[in-house]
Amino acid sequence: MSKLFFYGTLCHIPLLEAVLGSSSELLSDRLTVGALPDHAVYWVKDQPYPMIAKVPGHAAQGVILDAVTEDEEARLSYYEGAFSYHLSEVTVATDAGPVRALCFYPMSQDQQRGADWVLGDWVRGWGEMAVGAARDVMARRARYDAETAASLRPFLMARHWSRMLAREGAGPTTRRHRTEAGDVSVHDRLEGYRGFFELAEFEFDHRRFDGNRTPRVTREAFLAFDAALVLPYDPATDHILLIEQLRFGPLWRKDPQPWVFEPIAGLVDAGEDPADTARREAMEESGLHLGALEPMVQVYASPGYSTEFFHCFLGVVDLSDYSASTNGVEAEHEDICSHVMPFDTAMALVQSGEINAGPLIMMLYWLAAERSRLRASA
Repeated sequence: MSKLFFYGTLCHIPLLEAVLGSSSELLSDRLTVGALPDHAVYWVKDQPYPMIAKVPGHAAQGVILDAVTEDEEARLSYYEGAFSYHLSEVTVATDAGPVRALCFYPMSQDQQRGADWVLGDWVRGWGEMAVGAARDVMARRARYDAETAASLRPFLMARHWSRMLAREGAGPTTRRHRTEAGDVSVHDRLEGYRGFFELAEFEFDHRRFDGNRTPRVTREAFLAFDAALVLPYDPATDHILLIEQLRFGPLWRKDPQPWVFEPIAGLVDAGEDPADTARREAMEESGLHLGALEPMVQVYASPGYSTEFFHCFLGVVDLSDYSASTNGVEAEHEDICSHVMPFDTAMALVQSGEINAGPLIMMLYWLAAERSRLRASA
């Protein structure tokens, strides 16, 4: 059995517990506070994780995990990613004297240094997402190699961020049922598909409107992400911008016309404000720098079976000199064509059925209701 020294996010006990599959009570008895001499820990610039660097005269604070089994070491190596770190032997200073331990040390030093790392700041901003994502990563251990699992981690973080956004932005209950403790009981999560998306199979029951409980039933849910959607609009010219791209839903439905008109849209990254997502995606998909953003609606795409949630915005922008173009992020294999057209033309395409994406139709009708106000203020 070996000793491991942690200096970054794995000093957060709930995260270490999620990776090892152990209880925090058992782990706490195996942990010792220590410091790695002539090293310091910093945020990686513009990233939600730390880096370690050799800095003479400093000491990187951390913890030592004692009696690490081969299985635990394998789990930690999988979580850290096979191509990012290697285990190096280090000497850690403790109150009881120097201790030899292994440390996950970065294989390269090309990360850009940010501010001094403070574990408590990371826990407040990213801890809950990271713990949830760690459980998801480890659940994929039998399916994916470490590199593939590491590439999925930002998306798994985003899924947990969507759950945090759901808690913060829960809508009013002036007419619908207000949920009380015990209304819904989820008993078991069964084996389902876990990839970029997830298909969760589970057993549950809930309190009926008549006060009785339903029998326990098995259902499935498609675990997607939060997305920001934005409809660029020029109130001075009364023109809008739409994008067109090949979509897999129509393709697999055997629709002979799988190219679809849509609003600009993209997944909300972990920790990101949906409005910032809207601006980022507008630049990536159309090259537009949006002006004022006006919230439209926040809606579930298909609440009967999917967690997908849309944050919809109107983006005020000058389209008078805009030329149709193709855009998209090459690394994401996006092939996007933008179209600028008068509002009335878009509504005619809704009536003809050529515009057939529900979110876009919803956003166009929202604009129809607010169009006079927006044009009057242009």
